[in-house]
Amino acid sequence: MFLPNRHPDYRTALDPRDAEALGLDAAIEVERHLIYRDNHAPTPLHTLGALAGELGVSTVHVKDEGFRLGLGSFKALGGAYAVACLVLEEAGRQLGRRVDVAELRTPAVRALAAGMTFACATDGNHGRSVAQGAELVGAASVIFVHAGVTDGRVAAIARYGARMIRVEGTYDDSVAEAARVSAENGWTVVSDTSWPGYERIPGLVMQGYTAMVREFLRQLPEPPTHVFVQSGVGGVAAAVAGHLALALGERRPAFVVVDPARAACLFETARAGHPVRVEHGEPTVMAMLECYEPSLVAWNVLSRVADAFMTVDEEDAVTVMNRLARPRGGDPAIVAGESGGAGLAGVVRAATDPAIRAALRLDGTSRVVVVNTEGATDPERYAELVGLRPGDVRPEPAIDAGAAA
Repeated sequence: MFLPNRHPDYRTALDPRDAEALGLDAAIEVERHLIYRDNHAPTPLHTLGALAGELGVSTVHVKDEGFRLGLGSFKALGGAYAVACLVLEEAGRQLGRRVDVAELRTPAVRALAAGMTFACATDGNHGRSVAQGAELVGAASVIFVHAGVTDGRVAAIARYGARMIRVEGTYDDSVAEAARVSAENGWTVVSDTSWPGYERIPGLVMQGYTAMVREFLRQLPEPPTHVFVQSGVGGVAAAVAGHLALALGERRPAFVVVDPARAACLFETARAGHPVRVEHGEPTVMAMLECYEPSLVAWNVLSRVADAFMTVDEEDAVTVMNRLARPRGGDPAIVAGESGGAGLAGVVRAATDPAIRAALRLDGTSRVVVVNTEGATDPERYAELVGLRPGDVRPEPAIDAGAAA
């Protein structure tokens, strides 16, 4: 399904708070934070020339987040960044002065962080980032996972010292339970989705993702004309679209939000014109995107700067995983997890559907960027769907050794 953005706010200016959170100054500060993270390095931007030729576009570039900070996902940029910001703010309150990120690992700040507990709900990747961020600063973490999260992903999070709590039901049920239990215990919830009255911290999480956009704009020979990004609750799509709009202005690319058809909360929200919760049905293979209610902060951005919304099916996602693992025509091999290639699946669907192609003005001059949002964060599941181990596809580890064990 495909839907152009017809919201009354489309093409209007971002809310000043969103513009501040996703703008250039904020992105520069995020990159400064990254200097103090272990394993930090810009992630690669791959060029898929053969695929571009097949799709009838000029270029296809894939920003590969499968190696981000040893966690195997773009989520490494968000949760841990928010945890660090919150610890520094609390230190500033207690010490009566501004505390810089350079002081994050000092004994004084770590002693303060030791009394803090950070909690969140997760499909896997966000929880790993929050847990890693808490471990980095010396705080505690409690991570809530729903019934559909695999044991492999739970173990990967627990390796960062997190206390794990299983919740019956869906991701949205785990979000509600994390908020309830945290309120009872005085824990700080670091969620990547937002609801009325809880917006600032999800905004910090989104802010962390802007570093990825800064990187690929520097890595590209010229700005893209089209960007396709997948969505769960919408945080990464909003961060990418919002920063592109602020950084490039009228030269910004056409931006397309890609949902799994079985969990299309952003698509249905766009169709309704306001946030809606979609019914839980058969699980989607795109497990990291299996969310049934959008983030209000994300929708506030996407209603203004997304140009279109679309859905992809289960087989689309798995086909892209396999195509990236077995490239043609000299294209590089890429390890994309079940959700990682959903944006590229959207490109393939759009480029091969005459009506969508025309609506988006995709042609032989189009320069397309997508984000591989995750590598093989569950290596066993990856092998089931692709028939190859991640290391057989690309020799570099898809995630850190501890998480893969």
